[in-house]
Amino acid sequence: MWGLGKKRTRLGKWLDRTGYSQEDLVEASGVNRNTISKACSDPDYEPGAKVMRKIMKAVRDIEPDKDASSFWDI
Repeated sequence: MWGLGKKRTRLGKWLDRTGYSQEDLVEASGVNRNTISKACSDPDYEPGAKVMRKIMKAVRDIEPDKDASSFWDI
């Protein structure tokens, strides 16, 4: 059902596995919808520190042991 021919980043694949939607992440993190979409689909996108912190705070509400290196090469 998910990923019908769409590229997905590690963050996007994590969302697919957990059943958490991009919209859920937008609401939980306070990050702009377009930024979340890019973070889930553009493998070359690496968010700035502030955006990464917001995303990771929301991710850790679901999976506390995740860290930013799970999603980005930092």
